[in-house]
Amino acid sequence: MRGTRFAELSAFVAIAELSSFTKAAQQLGISAATLSQSIRALEESLGVRLLNRTTRSVSQTAAGERLLAQLRPLLDGFDTAIESVNTFREKPAGHLRLTVPPPAARFVLRPLLARFTEHFPEITLEISAQSTLADIVAERYDAGIRVSSRLAKDMIAMRITDNIRFAVVAAPAYLARRGLPQAPADLHTHSCIRLRLSAGMSMPWKFIIQGKAVEVEVDGPLILDDPELVVSAALDSIGIAYIDEDYVATSIADGRLVRVLQDARLPTTDGFFLYYSSRRQNSAALRAFIDFLRVNLHTRASRQG
Repeated sequence: MRGTRFAELSAFVAIAELSSFTKAAQQLGISAATLSQSIRALEESLGVRLLNRTTRSVSQTAAGERLLAQLRPLLDGFDTAIESVNTFREKPAGHLRLTVPPPAARFVLRPLLARFTEHFPEITLEISAQSTLADIVAERYDAGIRVSSRLAKDMIAMRITDNIRFAVVAAPAYLARRGLPQAPADLHTHSCIRLRLSAGMSMPWKFIIQGKAVEVEVDGPLILDDPELVVSAALDSIGIAYIDEDYVATSIADGRLVRVLQDARLPTTDGFFLYYSSRRQNSAALRAFIDFLRVNLHTRASRQG
């Protein structure tokens, strides 16, 4: 009975913290139907409704809020107790959950995954690649990767890349058809492929002109929310792209894309940092991952795929 009740309480905490049955089911590794059944059983045994459900949202009732406040420290203590046994293992084990933006997943982590899983076969690494900034505490991630400008002050952060560099590129066929811009101001007469950021704004096209960062307004036939699509559109000769240069390094090297405005200076943005809560005890799996990154990234001058 205690095992059943603990599973039901864990299910309730996951739903309450994520405000979603679907996300909670994914986190717990069970079906949404099983999760719903667990919550119904818990509410029936307690005789109170814990969650308000609609087709679009999940929220806690007053009883649910009080129960969650009491359960959080208990569950954290349970996790700490289980984790304490890990120190007696020959190799660290456990489940490590990370939230990572797509560029970092592709250019920082992907080249290292085979090596990490080989060194730590008893660690299950779960990576959620998403553009939106997740709350790693509320959504129970162990750590995340983000640019330093987007980190909360109560987070411990470790730099894992240099600053992000950008490139202005186009396909040779496009330039043969439309001509080569000589200065950033010439972009007004070109088809520019714009990238929509997760916050809803288009990524600015910035240049360093006379020592100052200047944003150049551009226009074009496409606004896309995926850097991969931006690169594909540039390769298809649709227009000029302003993009994180990691996405186009290979295409530049093989000549499918060429740099535009090579004499213009482009600013850099903050590099990527691994971050985790300063208020939570680090698991053995997270400590192993941090040490692994320190060893395997310290010689990387830039984020090369």
